[in-house]
Amino acid sequence: MSEPAPPRVIVGSTSAEVDDKLALAARLRACEVPDRELLDNLGLFLTRQTLARILFMQKLYEQILPVHGVIMEFGVRWGQNLALFSALRGMLEPFNYNRRIVGFDTFSGFPSVSELDGGKVRAGDYGVADGWKGRLEEILGIHERNAPIPQKRKFELVEGDATQILPAWLADHPETVVALAYFDFDLYEPTKACLEALLPYITKGTVLAFDELNCPEFPGETVAVREILGLSRHALRRDPSNPLISYMVVE
Repeated sequence: MSEPAPPRVIVGSTSAEVDDKLALAARLRACEVPDRELLDNLGLFLTRQTLARILFMQKLYEQILPVHGVIMEFGVRWGQNLALFSALRGMLEPFNYNRRIVGFDTFSGFPSVSELDGGKVRAGDYGVADGWKGRLEEILGIHERNAPIPQKRKFELVEGDATQILPAWLADHPETVVALAYFDFDLYEPTKACLEALLPYITKGTVLAFDELNCPEFPGETVAVREILGLSRHALRRDPSNPLISYMVVE
Protein backbone atom coordinates (compact mmCIF):
# COMPACT_ATOMS: atom_id res chain seq x y z
CA MET A 1 0.00 0.00 0.00
CA SER A 2 1.39 3.40 -0.97
CA GLU A 3 2.01 6.13 1.58
CA PRO A 4 -0.65 8.89 1.73
CA ALA A 5 0.31 12.12 0.04
CA PRO A 6 1.71 14.71 2.47
CA PRO A 7 -0.50 17.73 3.25
CA ARG A 8 -0.18 20.54 0.71
CA VAL A 9 1.70 23.57 2.07
CA ILE A 10 3.35 26.62 0.52
CA VAL A 11 7.13 26.45 0.86
CA GLY A 12 9.34 29.52 0.49
CA SER A 13 12.63 27.67 0.84
CA THR A 14 15.01 26.99 -2.01
CA SER A 15 15.40 23.41 -3.22
CA ALA A 16 18.81 23.26 -1.52
CA GLU A 17 17.29 24.38 1.80
CA VAL A 18 14.54 21.77 1.48
CA ASP A 19 17.14 19.09 0.76
CA ASP A 20 19.09 20.06 3.87
CA LYS A 21 15.93 19.93 6.01
CA LEU A 22 15.11 16.49 4.64
CA ALA A 23 18.67 15.36 5.35
CA LEU A 24 18.40 16.51 8.97
CA ALA A 25 14.99 14.86 9.31
CA ALA A 26 16.40 11.59 7.99
CA ARG A 27 19.28 11.75 10.42
CA LEU A 28 16.90 12.44 13.30
CA ARG A 29 14.75 9.42 12.44
CA ALA A 30 17.84 7.21 12.19
CA CYS A 31 19.77 8.81 15.04
CA GLU A 32 21.96 6.58 17.19
CA VAL A 33 21.46 8.75 20.28
CA PRO A 34 19.62 6.58 22.84
CA ASP A 35 15.94 7.38 23.33
CA ARG A 36 16.50 8.45 26.92
CA GLU A 37 18.95 11.10 25.66
CA LEU A 38 17.35 12.03 22.34
CA LEU A 39 15.11 14.84 23.59
CA ASP A 40 18.06 16.32 25.48
CA ASN A 41 19.96 16.60 22.21
CA LEU A 42 17.34 18.02 19.84
CA GLY A 43 19.58 21.03 19.33
CA LEU A 44 21.53 18.81 16.93
CA PHE A 45 18.65 19.02 14.49
CA LEU A 46 17.17 22.47 15.04
CA THR A 47 17.59 24.74 12.04
CA ARG A 48 18.39 28.39 12.44
CA GLN A 49 14.82 29.23 11.41
CA THR A 50 13.25 26.87 13.93
CA LEU A 51 15.40 28.13 16.78
CA ALA A 52 14.56 31.73 15.85
CA ARG A 53 10.87 30.89 16.00
CA ILE A 54 11.19 29.27 19.42
CA LEU A 55 13.02 32.31 20.79
CA PHE A 56 10.35 34.58 19.34
CA MET A 57 7.62 32.60 21.11
CA GLN A 58 9.47 33.15 24.37
CA LYS A 59 9.61 36.88 23.62
CA LEU A 60 5.85 36.93 23.08
CA TYR A 61 5.21 35.00 26.27
CA GLU A 62 7.42 37.26 28.37
CA GLN A 63 5.29 40.24 27.34
CA ILE A 64 2.14 38.76 28.86
CA LEU A 65 3.61 37.78 32.23
CA PRO A 66 1.96 40.77 33.96
CA VAL A 67 -1.28 40.37 31.96
CA HIS A 68 -4.13 38.28 33.31
CA GLY A 69 -5.82 35.84 31.00
CA VAL A 70 -5.56 32.81 28.75
CA ILE A 71 -3.51 32.04 25.67
CA MET A 72 -5.38 31.16 22.48
CA GLU A 73 -4.03 29.89 19.20
CA PHE A 74 -6.10 29.93 16.03
CA GLY A 75 -4.68 27.43 13.57
CA VAL A 76 -2.89 24.81 15.68
CA ARG A 77 -1.88 22.35 12.97
CA TRP A 78 0.77 19.98 14.43
CA GLY A 79 0.69 21.85 17.76
CA GLN A 80 4.28 22.97 18.26
CA ASN A 81 3.29 26.42 19.49
CA LEU A 82 0.92 24.95 22.09
CA ALA A 83 3.72 22.72 23.38
CA LEU A 84 6.09 25.69 23.50
CA PHE A 85 3.57 27.82 25.39
CA SER A 86 3.07 24.97 27.85
CA ALA A 87 6.82 24.66 28.41
CA LEU A 88 7.22 28.42 28.74
CA ARG A 89 4.46 28.57 31.33
CA GLY A 90 6.31 25.92 33.33
CA MET A 91 9.54 27.91 33.07
CA LEU A 92 8.35 31.49 33.49
CA GLU A 93 5.26 31.28 35.72
CA PRO A 94 5.07 27.68 36.96
CA PHE A 95 2.32 28.23 39.50
CA ASN A 96 -0.04 30.23 37.29
CA TYR A 97 -2.53 27.42 36.68
CA ASN A 98 -5.02 30.08 35.58
CA ARG A 99 -3.01 30.63 32.37
CA ARG A 100 -4.94 28.11 30.29
CA ILE A 101 -3.86 27.40 26.71
CA VAL A 102 -6.65 26.86 24.17
CA GLY A 103 -6.12 25.84 20.55
CA PHE A 104 -8.64 25.91 17.70
CA ASP A 105 -8.24 23.94 14.48
CA THR A 106 -10.21 21.86 12.01
CA PHE A 107 -7.36 19.30 11.98
CA SER A 108 -8.33 18.70 8.35
CA GLY A 109 -6.87 21.74 6.59
CA PHE A 110 -8.53 24.90 5.34
CA PRO A 111 -12.32 24.40 5.25
CA SER A 112 -12.63 27.03 2.50
CA VAL A 113 -10.85 30.02 0.97
CA SER A 114 -12.16 33.33 -0.35
CA GLU A 115 -11.20 35.55 -3.26
CA LEU A 116 -9.37 37.79 -0.78
CA ASP A 117 -6.94 34.97 -0.03
CA GLY A 118 -5.33 35.18 -3.47
CA GLY A 119 -4.94 32.26 -5.82
CA LYS A 120 -2.18 30.22 -4.19
CA VAL A 121 -4.15 28.38 -1.50
CA ARG A 122 -7.14 26.08 -1.68
CA ALA A 123 -9.50 24.20 0.60
CA GLY A 124 -7.83 21.26 2.29
CA ASP A 125 -4.35 22.76 2.38
CA TYR A 126 -2.36 22.50 5.63
CA GLY A 127 -4.06 19.40 6.92
CA VAL A 128 -2.54 16.92 9.36
CA ALA A 129 -2.49 13.15 9.77
CA ASP A 130 -5.73 11.35 10.57
CA GLY A 131 -6.29 11.14 14.32
CA TRP A 132 -3.66 13.77 15.08
CA LYS A 133 -5.84 15.69 17.56
CA GLY A 134 -5.88 12.70 19.90
CA ARG A 135 -2.14 12.18 19.64
CA LEU A 136 -1.50 15.89 20.22
CA GLU A 137 -3.64 15.74 23.37
CA GLU A 138 -1.45 12.88 24.58
CA ILE A 139 1.71 14.88 23.89
CA LEU A 140 0.38 17.97 25.66
CA GLY A 141 -0.69 15.77 28.56
CA ILE A 142 2.88 14.50 28.94
CA HIS A 143 4.14 18.08 29.03
CA GLU A 144 1.53 18.94 31.64
CA ARG A 145 2.61 16.06 33.87
CA ASN A 146 6.15 17.44 33.70
CA ALA A 147 5.07 20.83 35.10
CA PRO A 148 3.91 22.08 38.51
CA ILE A 149 0.28 21.51 39.52
CA PRO A 150 -0.19 18.65 37.05
CA GLN A 151 -3.54 17.68 38.58
CA LYS A 152 -5.15 20.73 36.92
CA ARG A 153 -5.69 20.41 33.18
CA LYS A 154 -4.50 23.67 31.70
CA PHE A 155 -4.94 23.10 27.97
CA GLU A 156 -7.83 22.48 25.62
CA LEU A 157 -8.05 21.55 21.95
CA VAL A 158 -11.23 22.67 20.19
CA GLU A 159 -11.88 20.94 16.88
CA GLY A 160 -13.93 22.50 14.10
CA ASP A 161 -14.41 25.65 12.08
CA ALA A 162 -13.55 28.42 14.57
CA THR A 163 -15.82 30.91 12.79
CA GLN A 164 -18.72 28.75 13.95
CA ILE A 165 -17.53 27.38 17.28
CA LEU A 166 -15.62 30.30 18.86
CA PRO A 167 -18.75 32.37 19.71
CA ALA A 168 -20.31 29.35 21.41
CA TRP A 169 -17.07 28.57 23.25
CA LEU A 170 -16.86 32.15 24.54
CA ALA A 171 -20.50 32.03 25.62
CA ASP A 172 -19.73 28.86 27.59
CA HIS A 173 -16.68 30.56 29.17
CA PRO A 174 -17.89 34.06 30.12
CA GLU A 175 -14.99 34.39 32.58
CA THR A 176 -12.51 34.54 29.67
CA VAL A 177 -9.88 37.26 29.47
CA VAL A 178 -7.42 36.91 26.59
CA ALA A 179 -3.77 37.71 27.34
CA LEU A 180 -2.33 36.37 24.06
CA ALA A 181 -4.07 35.40 20.84
CA TYR A 182 -1.90 33.87 18.14
CA PHE A 183 -3.46 33.89 14.67
CA ASP A 184 -2.15 31.31 12.23
CA PHE A 185 -5.27 30.85 10.12
CA ASP A 186 -3.54 32.51 7.14
CA LEU A 187 -6.97 33.30 5.67
CA TYR A 188 -9.34 36.26 5.54
CA GLU A 189 -12.67 34.94 6.79
CA PRO A 190 -11.61 33.02 9.92
CA THR A 191 -9.13 35.72 10.95
CA LYS A 192 -11.76 38.43 10.62
CA ALA A 193 -14.53 36.48 12.36
CA CYS A 194 -12.40 35.40 15.30
CA LEU A 195 -10.80 38.81 15.80
CA GLU A 196 -14.25 40.33 15.90
CA ALA A 197 -15.49 37.74 18.39
CA LEU A 198 -12.48 38.27 20.69
CA LEU A 199 -12.62 42.06 20.93
CA PRO A 200 -14.84 42.12 24.06
CA TYR A 201 -12.44 39.73 25.80
CA ILE A 202 -9.13 41.54 25.35
CA THR A 203 -7.60 44.02 27.78
CA LYS A 204 -4.85 46.62 27.82
CA GLY A 205 -1.65 44.65 27.46
CA THR A 206 -3.19 41.84 25.42
CA VAL A 207 -0.79 40.63 22.72
CA LEU A 208 -2.27 39.86 19.30
CA ALA A 209 0.22 37.96 17.16
CA PHE A 210 -0.03 37.07 13.48
CA ASP A 211 1.87 34.54 11.43
CA GLU A 212 1.40 35.96 7.92
CA LEU A 213 0.82 39.71 7.92
CA ASN A 214 2.27 41.59 4.94
CA CYS A 215 2.66 38.24 3.17
CA PRO A 216 1.84 38.14 -0.57
CA GLU A 217 1.02 34.42 -0.44
CA PHE A 218 -1.66 35.00 2.23
CA PRO A 219 -3.12 38.49 1.63
CA GLY A 220 -6.39 37.73 3.39
CA GLU A 221 -4.89 37.81 6.88
CA THR A 222 -3.71 41.40 6.44
CA VAL A 223 -7.06 42.48 4.96
CA ALA A 224 -8.88 41.04 7.97
CA VAL A 225 -6.60 42.81 10.47
CA ARG A 226 -6.95 46.08 8.59
CA GLU A 227 -10.75 45.83 8.60
CA ILE A 228 -11.18 44.84 12.26
CA LEU A 229 -8.28 46.50 14.06
CA GLY A 230 -7.08 49.20 11.69
CA LEU A 231 -3.38 49.24 10.93
CA SER A 232 -2.99 52.83 12.12
CA ARG A 233 -4.44 52.20 15.59
CA HIS A 234 -1.72 49.93 16.93
CA ALA A 235 2.04 49.72 16.50
CA LEU A 236 2.87 46.59 14.54
CA ARG A 237 6.09 44.98 15.75
CA ARG A 238 8.29 42.16 14.47
CA ASP A 239 11.38 40.29 15.54
CA PRO A 240 14.56 40.82 13.49
CA SER A 241 15.09 37.07 13.13
CA ASN A 242 11.63 36.35 11.67
CA PRO A 243 10.56 37.72 8.27
CA LEU A 244 6.79 37.25 8.70
CA ILE A 245 5.68 36.88 12.31
CA SER A 246 4.45 40.12 13.87
CA TYR A 247 2.45 41.29 16.87
CA MET A 248 0.73 44.25 18.43
CA VAL A 249 0.11 45.11 22.07
CA VAL A 250 -3.30 46.55 22.92
CA GLU A 251 -2.88 49.90 24.67
